[in-house]
Amino acid sequence: MRPLQIALTKGRLEDSTISLFERMGINCDAVRQKGRKLILPIGDGSVEVVLAKAADVITYVNHGVCDLGVVGKDTILEAGGSFYELLDLGFGKCRFALAGPVGRDFFAGYHTKTIASKYPNVARSYFEGKSMNVRIIKIEGSVELAPLLGLSDAIVDIVETGTTLKENGLAVIDSICPVSARLIANSASLKLQKAKIESLVSRMERAKEEQA
Repeated sequence: MRPLQIALTKGRLEDSTISLFERMGINCDAVRQKGRKLILPIGDGSVEVVLAKAADVITYVNHGVCDLGVVGKDTILEAGGSFYELLDLGFGKCRFALAGPVGRDFFAGYHTKTIASKYPNVARSYFEGKSMNVRIIKIEGSVELAPLLGLSDAIVDIVETGTTLKENGLAVIDSICPVSARLIANSASLKLQKAKIESLVSRMERAKEEQA
């Protein structure tokens, strides 16, 4: 039987997931010494790690080429998909927030507000929930620039410490929702590899609780 394949978001979530696996007693030396390799065995080889960008983790799990994935809730909310969300891993914590220039009342006035965001779907959903009609502009880089340059009235973005906002004269107007790393699964894989996935999830839950 082929190895269980789990796609990990490269970077900090990758590091935190590998640390979790090591607390579970799984040898991850191949990943620690990966070089440029993107598919690597861990433990006894019955599980393989696939390293990918966050949005691609969801794509690989959606299409069933990876059984499981570790990805931030921010990416899940923005991209959506037909996968199952199995576990909140408890790391990679931050939040979605609406932020704008300090001292300006965002909700004052009746003109249509313009919002800049790397996450237009999240922003749209938030404002629909408030029954507000807004114009959304997608930004790929430093979204904090948009209100500073007069492109937008406010931004919807991930906030961790708030330092970047403060240093650019911005402040949180409203917290939208918390974000953390999640374990997701392909629906077909949950049926075909049920025992292996349930066993791994159970071990991950125990390791997470022991760390808490």
